[in-house]
Amino acid sequence: MSLRFAPGDAVRVRRAFPPGHVRTPFYTRGKTGEVASLAGHFRDPEELAYGRRGAIRPLYRVRFTQAELWGTAEAAGDDVVVDLFDHWLEPAHG
Repeated sequence: MSLRFAPGDAVRVRRAFPPGHVRTPFYTRGKTGEVASLAGHFRDPEELAYGRRGAIRPLYRVRFTQAELWGTAEAAGDDVVVDLFDHWLEPAHG
């Protein structure tokens, strides 16, 4: 399975609000972060929740600054790492 992103790539979480069971945190949508690592390949829990087979998708660990997510941070360098499936991510530039 080919990967669209590598550690260090800047990515943006899709700003989408589909109905139903969604595993992507609301506070990350539309925000830009950096791929920290690949967590592995897993069946899509959004599909599994409805009894479907679930496509196997790459799951990335994406690092966001707290300032990006909430507009402020307690200290410089404070960040949050969130596991996000490939289909929720797009290149941040381009």
